[in-house]
Amino acid sequence: MNTSQILSGRHALVTGGSRGIGFAVAQRLLGMGARVTLLGRGADALEQAVDQLAGGGEAAFASGDISRQDDVRGAFAQARACFGPVDILVNNAGQAASERFDRLEEAAWQQMIAVNLTGTFHCMQAALPDMLERRWGRIVNVASTAGLVGYAYVSAYCAAKHGVIGLTRALALETARKGITVNAVCPGYTETGIAREAVANITQKTGMSAAQAEAKLAERNPQGRLIQPGEVADAVAWLCLPGAAAISGQAIPVDGGEVMAG
Repeated sequence: MNTSQILSGRHALVTGGSRGIGFAVAQRLLGMGARVTLLGRGADALEQAVDQLAGGGEAAFASGDISRQDDVRGAFAQARACFGPVDILVNNAGQAASERFDRLEEAAWQQMIAVNLTGTFHCMQAALPDMLERRWGRIVNVASTAGLVGYAYVSAYCAAKHGVIGLTRALALETARKGITVNAVCPGYTETGIAREAVANITQKTGMSAAQAEAKLAERNPQGRLIQPGEVADAVAWLCLPGAAAISGQAIPVDGGEVMAG
C-alpha cells in the first residue's frame, strides 16, 4: 500500500475543524487517505473549510454544539450517513477565557467546562460504540499544556484541560484490550485564534504592543517561538496511524520543551 494513503477507508471526525489546529489536522488526515467530517457550530465557516479541503480528498461537515449532547448525536448520525462509522475522533474544539480567579463568574466557569471537557465527553461517547463493534479506533484529544501545568488567570481553562487528561487516561484503560487507543496532545501557545485573543487581552490590560505581547507568550517556549498548527497536526496524525497501536493513555506535549523545562 502507498504509505501516503495508509488511512484509506477510515473515517475521521474532527471537531473545531474549520480553522487553526483542527483544519491542519483535517488536511493531514485527508492526505493520508481518510475521509474527513468537520464538526462545529458555524455552518458557513465549515462549508468554506470543506471547499478548501475538497481538492485533497473526501470531506464533509456536520453542524452542532459539542456542549449539547443532542447536537452531538445528531451530528454523528449525519457524519455516519455520509462516510460510515467514525474510526478516528479528534476532539479539537475548545475555548479559553482569561480572568483573575476571584473575579471569575460561575457562568464563565461553566462555559469553559462545557466546551473543553463536557464536549469532549459527548463526542467520545458518540464515537465509541462503532469503534467497539469494529474493534478499531483512534481517539485523540487536543488538550493543552494547561492540562499538565498551571497558568495564572485561566483557572477554569486549566481545570477543564486537566479534566480532559484524566478522561483520556481513564478511557485508555477501559479500551486497552479492544483495539482502541485514546491519547491527548498538549500544545503550548500555538499561532491560532486563542493565541490572538490572549495577545489582545495582554495588550488591553498591560499597554504592551501586540508584538511585545506575542513575544511574552513565546518566552514560555524554550525555543522562543509560538507552536505552529501544522506541528500539532503532525503529532495528532502520528497517533492515528496503525503503527501507533501501542501508544495509549498518553498526554504528549508539543511545546518546544516548556513542560520539561518548567
